[in-house]
Amino acid sequence: MELDNTKETNGSTPRKRENGLHLRPVSPEASGVGLPYAPVDWPSKGDVWTWKVGRRVAITGHFLDRYLYLPKRLHKLDNIGKKRAFASKLSVERYIRVAFPDADINAFFASFSWKIPAKKHSLTNVARAFIVAPSEERDEVSVDDPQFDGLACKAGNKKCNSLFSEAESCSLVPLLCDLCCSEPRFCRDCCCILCSKTIDLKYGGYSYIRCEAMVEGCICGHVAHLNCALRSYMAGTVGGSIQLDAEYYCRRCDAKTSLVPHVTTLLKTCESIDSRDEIEKILNIGVCTLRGSQRNDARGLLNRIESTITELKRGTSLEDIWKVKESDSAISTGVLHNGNVELEPTNHQDSICSNPCMVSVLSISSDYHSECLKLDYEIDQVLQALRKAQESEYKIAEERLFAQKNYLRNLYQQLDKERSELTHRAAGTDADALLNAILNRVDQVRQEVMKLKEMEEVANGFGRTPKGTLKEHFGLEIED
Repeated sequence: MELDNTKETNGSTPRKRENGLHLRPVSPEASGVGLPYAPVDWPSKGDVWTWKVGRRVAITGHFLDRYLYLPKRLHKLDNIGKKRAFASKLSVERYIRVAFPDADINAFFASFSWKIPAKKHSLTNVARAFIVAPSEERDEVSVDDPQFDGLACKAGNKKCNSLFSEAESCSLVPLLCDLCCSEPRFCRDCCCILCSKTIDLKYGGYSYIRCEAMVEGCICGHVAHLNCALRSYMAGTVGGSIQLDAEYYCRRCDAKTSLVPHVTTLLKTCESIDSRDEIEKILNIGVCTLRGSQRNDARGLLNRIESTITELKRGTSLEDIWKVKESDSAISTGVLHNGNVELEPTNHQDSICSNPCMVSVLSISSDYHSECLKLDYEIDQVLQALRKAQESEYKIAEERLFAQKNYLRNLYQQLDKERSELTHRAAGTDADALLNAILNRVDQVRQEVMKLKEMEEVANGFGRTPKGTLKEHFGLEIED
C-alpha cells in the first residue's frame, strides 16, 4: 500500500493507494456507491454495489463497522422485502459462493477496498478510547490482525463492554441494526435500548440484562436496564400477548430470555457485598423480577430472596444470613459433608448411633433450600408429564368422537336418500323391500347415537369412564 502525500484541506488523513485505488477517508456513518469501497460492474456490467460505515474506529484508523449492499438488480432477483446488507467479509463470501459458485472470490475482494479509513477528526474524537496492547504483547500482535482491533465506544463510555470483551467475541457477528444503533452516541454494548442511558457494571452488572439471542447467525447483543424493562412490561411476569414468565423480552429482536439464572447470579453477588442497603436494593430488583411467576424454580428462588430481606430487616448479621445454618441440622458438634451431617466422636456417640430414629433424622440433608428446589423440579416434571398425558388422551377422544359424528352424518344422508326414493316408488315388492331397508337404517342410526352417548362419558376424564367403553370405543385397555 502506498501513501498519497497530496495535501488535504478538509482535515482528513493522507489518502492511501490500494490496488491502484485512492482511498478517501470518510466521516462516521458515511455511505456511498461503487469504488473504491464497493464493487462495480460485478457480476454483470452496470451492477454497482453500495457501502456504509458505522461509528466505531479501529486503532489502525479504519472503521470497524462497515456494510456492503447488493446492487438493485440482484436485490430484485433475491426478492427481498428490504435492502440486504452484509456486515462482514465472511457473510459476503457465503452469499457469493451460494449465488455465484463459479466466481473468483479473491478477484472480487481485490476489485475494491474492504477497509475504509476514517477522517482525522474522527480519530481525534475517539483516540482516548483506543485499546493499547500491553508492552509484552505488542511484539506478538499486529495492528492488521483481525483478532485485535482497538475500539471506541460511540457513547464515549470508557468502561464500555466493547473495550474489554471484543477480543473474546470477535467471532460473533453483531446483528445489523438500523434502528437504535444508527442514533448518534448510542452504543449497543453499553446503552439501554429503552432509555438510551449507559448501563452500570457495578456489582457484576446486576442492574442490566443483555440479549444473547442468535438471529440469522448474528448475535443481538443489545442491553437494557432491568428497571426500565420492568417499567415497560418487557421483563418479569407479564400477561396479554407478550406472555412473559420471569423472562426478558428484547425489543430489537423479539427474543425471550429467562431471568432465573440472572437473579440466581444476583443473589450470589450479594454475598460479597458489605453494604446492607446495597444488598436490599439488589434483592428488591430480584423480587420485582420473579414476583407473579408460575415457574416453580422462580417461586423457590423468590422465597429465598424474600427470606433474606426479612433477615436483613431484622438486623441479622450478614455472616449469619449467608452461612449454612449448621445448627438446624446438627444436634451435636456436627460438620457438613456433601449436604449430610457427620458427627464427631463424643461420649454419647454409641447411644446416638444405636437409636434408629436419631440416625434417620441426622441423615436428612441440611440444605432445605436445595431440597425444596429439587422438589420443585420433580413436581414440574410430574405436571409436564400429566399435561402430555392429558393432551394425548384429548387427541384420542377428539379423533374417535369426530369419526363417530361423521359416521352418523353419513347414515343420516343415506336415510334421507332412501326416504326420497320411497316417495317416488309405487306400491309393490320393491317398495316393501325399500321400506324394510329404511326401518333397518333407522335402527342403525339409533344404535350409533347410543354409542356416541356412551363415548361422551369421557367428558368426566378417562379415569372415570367405564373400562368397557374405553376398550370398545377408544381402543384403550386399562389394567386393574
